[in-house]
Amino acid sequence: MADHLEASVTLPSDPASVSAARTYVVGTLVEWGLPADTEVADTIRLIVSELATNAVQHTFGQSPTFTVGIELDRDEQLRIGVTDSHPRFPKRLPAAVQQDNGRGMVIIRWLTAECGGRLRIRPTREGGKTVSIELPWTVPAEPVTAAGQQEP
Repeated sequence: MADHLEASVTLPSDPASVSAARTYVVGTLVEWGLPADTEVADTIRLIVSELATNAVQHTFGQSPTFTVGIELDRDEQLRIGVTDSHPRFPKRLPAAVQQDNGRGMVIIRWLTAECGGRLRIRPTREGGKTVSIELPWTVPAEPVTAAGQQEP
């Protein structure tokens, strides 16, 4: 595999784009060697869903689009970021018992940490922000047969 792979897609800030972002990221990672039916793929789906949902819901119509970027460095480090043009950074909301939303960043931070990664929030030159995760890239080995041989 190459030393550095990257891909991105720009989507409208619309609820339907959350599913499109999820599908795009997992499809790209499958092309790069990550099996779609693994626990890490499921975790990435959830993280991307939360990142994209935040970009749609919390930009208050001030970001007509958002961009999902994916980078893989030396088969070791995976970065997935969502960039929007709204200048306000995400805030941790109080976890009220009756609260129906506002836990997305907590979920993202927890899932990322569980995978041995980290969450970053950075301003863009254009005045928006990128919320990204960095995870170690771990592609499961090929399945082993009953005879102890790796399957092709």
